Amino acid sequence: MCGRYVITNPVSKTKKIVKSAIKVDDLENYNAHPYQNLPVIKKYINGNTLENLKWGMVPSWSKKKEFKPLINARLETIDEKVSFKKLIKLTRCIAVADGFYEWKREEKYKVPYYFLREDKKIMYIAAIYENNEFCLITEQASNNVNEIHHRQPVIINENDINRYLNLELDGSSFLKECKRPKLEFYQISKEVNKPTNNSISLIQKSSN
Repeated sequence: MCGRYVITNPVSKTKKIVKSAIKVDDLENYNAHPYQNLPVIKKYINGNTLENLKWGMVPSWSKKKEFKPLINARLETIDEKVSFKKLIKLTRCIAVADGFYEWKREEKYKVPYYFLREDKKIMYIAAIYENNEFCLITEQASNNVNEIHHRQPVIINENDINRYLNLELDGSSFLKECKRPKLEFYQISKEVNKPTNNSISLIQKSSN
């Protein structure tokens, strides 16, 4: 599960790998959450583009009033689920992030942690989309992340972006085989629990 993340200055950080940015501003979002419009990389005939899509996908076949938007899709079953199997073949995108949040259950409480790449580079999270909505792809957590939570987003390296967006390649097979960057994490304040809190203080190490 990935339900919150951080993205700052997405236009500046992706200008070397996308041809254009469509209605995306260099804002700082320290509490990106579902149902917000957030920047993703999409492939077009004339090159990759950064644009905003809504995080949370309501499949076109559903009765929308009765369907809770999907924010995550499991890599392990993405080729089997009716909501996702067509999209991983035809409509892939990549969410950009500085890092993401996850919570560890300790007795009666959930303690928040911030995850980022060890090399501090931008994260590229594999995703799928339909119309103007997107959904992150998740997988079984790596050994160190598993200390906090059993799931994590599928993060790819910059040199794998074009291969993932290449629809001639099998998307799920590629994601299962490509190399993952190493992550690190640390405890942060519970202020992140409130989605309306949005400042750089959210990613500062907790004194607890």
